Amino acid sequence: MPDHLRTPGGADVPYGQPAQHEAAVIRTEAREAGFSVWRTPLQHQRGIITPSGLHFAVHHNGIPDIDPARHQLFLNGLVEQPLRLSWDRLQRYPMVSRVHFLECAGNSAANALSPFAMDLPLGQLAGEVSSSEWTGIPLSLLINEAQPKPNAKWVIAEGADAGSHARSLPLQELHKHGILALFQNGERLRPSQGYPMRLFVPGWEGNANVKWLHRLEFSDVPAHTKDESGLYTQVLADGRIQRFALTMEVKSLITRPSGQQNMPTPHGFFEIEGFAWSGRGRIVRVDVSVDGGRTWAAAHLDSPVLDRSFTRFSLPWQWQGKKSVLMSRATDEHGHTQPTRGVWKSRYAAHSFNHYNAIQSWSVSRDGRVENTYA
Repeated sequence: MPDHLRTPGGADVPYGQPAQHEAAVIRTEAREAGFSVWRTPLQHQRGIITPSGLHFAVHHNGIPDIDPARHQLFLNGLVEQPLRLSWDRLQRYPMVSRVHFLECAGNSAANALSPFAMDLPLGQLAGEVSSSEWTGIPLSLLINEAQPKPNAKWVIAEGADAGSHARSLPLQELHKHGILALFQNGERLRPSQGYPMRLFVPGWEGNANVKWLHRLEFSDVPAHTKDESGLYTQVLADGRIQRFALTMEVKSLITRPSGQQNMPTPHGFFEIEGFAWSGRGRIVRVDVSVDGGRTWAAAHLDSPVLDRSFTRFSLPWQWQGKKSVLMSRATDEHGHTQPTRGVWKSRYAAHSFNHYNAIQSWSVSRDGRVENTYA
C-alpha cells in the first residue's frame, strides 16, 4: 500500500503550482541575434489552452519592471481627442474575453532554413506558438473616443521597453479586431506577456502584438520602424519585398507522436493527436497521412472549434511496427491549405523563414523512435 493511502497529505500553497513530478514540463530557451526566445513544450499540451507559465515569449530588450500604478496609455497624433489612460480608468470600460492563438512570425524557422531535418523535440522546433484566453477592452471603444481625423490610416503601437519596440498597423483592422489585453487565462498578464497591458490582434504575428503597450500614435503613413523594415519583412523568391504581411497562415502540428518520442511497445492501437490553427478564421478540416502523403484520412476535430484559436484533432492509428511517415495538413474556412515544404520554399528567398506554415512530417522507425523529417 503506497504511503499516500496511509498518511495525511501535505499543506496547499497560496498560489498553486504544478506537481513536482511534472518538473520536466518547462519552456526551453534559445538566444538568437541578441534576443531570447522561450518556447512552449507543445508535445506535453493536450487541451487548447496553454498554461500561462508555459506560454512562449520572445524578448528583444528584456522584461521591463513596470509599476502599474504609474503606467499610462496614450492615444495621440491625428486624433481630435488625445487620451491619457491610467489602469484605474481603464477598469471602467467594458471588456471581452476571447480564446485565440498567438504565434511568432519566426516559428518553425529551423525547418524553413536548415537543409536537413533537425532531430529535436516539437517544442524546440515549433514551440513559438500558444493559445490563451485573452481578456481586455475592445480597441474600437478607445479609438472611437479618441476620434481619429479623416487622414488617419495607420497606428504606430509602441511598447514601454528599453528598445521602444514599435510597429505600424492599419487603423481599420485595429478598430475591427484589436483588443487592449489586460488579463490572460483569468489573471493579470504576466510580465513576460506584457504586464500591465499589451496589444492583441487575433491572427496577427506575435511581434505586432506589442507588449508593455504605452502609446498608440495615429498617423497618415506607416513609420517603417526597424523591426517592420528589417527582421519582419518577407523577401519573395523573385526578390520582391512583402511588407506588412501580418496574418499568420493556416498550420497544424502532430504533437503526439512527435520528435524524440517513442511509440509504445508492443505495437498496436494508438491515437494520433495535434493542433491546427489559422490567422484567417476557423479550422474546417485536418487530414492526416501515415504513409508520407500517399494517402490521407480526415481527422476528428474536437469541439470547440473557435475562430483563430487552437483546434485539437485526433485520428486512431493501428501501428504495425513498420517504418512510417506521419503528416498533418490543415484547411481553414476560407479554403487555405498548408503547402508542402517544397512549395513553401519555392515562394520565398532562400534566407526567408517568417510565416513558415509547411506540412510537418515525423518519421517513425521500426523500433518506434520518432524524428523530424522532410517528406
